[in-house]
Amino acid sequence: MDDREVALLDAAIEVLAGGGARQLTHRAVDARACLPAGSTSNRFRSREALLAGVLRRLLQHESALWLRVSADTAIGDPQALADVLGRAVDELSGPGRRLTRARFAVVTQPELPASLVAELRSARSVIQSWLTPLLTDLGSRLPSADAVAVLALLDGLLLTRLSTPDEPADARRTVQALLEGLLLPA
Repeated sequence: MDDREVALLDAAIEVLAGGGARQLTHRAVDARACLPAGSTSNRFRSREALLAGVLRRLLQHESALWLRVSADTAIGDPQALADVLGRAVDELSGPGRRLTRARFAVVTQPELPASLVAELRSARSVIQSWLTPLLTDLGSRLPSADAVAVLALLDGLLLTRLSTPDEPADARRTVQALLEGLLLPA
């Protein structure tokens, strides 16, 4: 991705975060990026191509976030994992709030193109491949299924925080409660 493409995609993220998927047009992105009309359509010929680019850019941001919140953290118990996941929720619903709003705007479209669904599955599998071995080490009997449950909870917490920011859920406590339930001795 060159600098112009990054600028266009970051502008598209801002359009999505501010107005939702219906506001995402090539013209709106050009205006937000303060670039001449046609700049976005020169790089992204269709709406699907633009959404695919936005999704890749969002996933870059989120991957960097996951690396940042999990760096230098030894995860030897459910509390440590809950702390890392809680930090991720705090970041994505705080400083990264606009990224999260944009991601939800993309993924909640009524008819998401198959190429975007595949991209989302691929991104989720990266996070699951990080989380599943941790759950195995912590004693999960069904680590793959438990990873899906944990990620669903995180999305639910993010949606709650976006929709009711004045009543933030305690992400660490909520995640820890789920982990303790999933990791009960046989």
